[in-house]
Amino acid sequence: MSANDMPVLVVDDYSTMVRIIKKLLKQIGFENVDDAASGEAALQKIKAKEYGLIISDWNMEPMTGYELLKAVRADPAMSKTPFILVTAESKQDNINAAKSAGVSGYIIKPFNEKVLKEKIDAALAAPVAA
Repeated sequence: MSANDMPVLVVDDYSTMVRIIKKLLKQIGFENVDDAASGEAALQKIKAKEYGLIISDWNMEPMTGYELLKAVRADPAMSKTPFILVTAESKQDNINAAKSAGVSGYIIKPFNEKVLKEKIDAALAAPVAA
């Protein structure tokens, strides 16, 4: 499946960040991009459509991106979906927790198209630990 066919879900409660990530994805070549403004909304979309990649902000209310990641990994139908967390936090504890929960990639804001592409390429190439 080529990048422009793969469905991608961008999850962020900050609409400006959603626009930025969607623009960067388009520059990389992803055309099929949906978005959700919360973890709950994202779960509804993920259950209705199979995504090839999920990019989620960490800090959202009431369900964080980390909690969304755990929910995705706990569901056998979605557990192998590459999942990238985006955050302004670079705390090692958070990175370790995300890795333990099965995150495919971790991007610290601010970031550019090159960083996003590298993280996506790595996430799509790596097998997701069950």
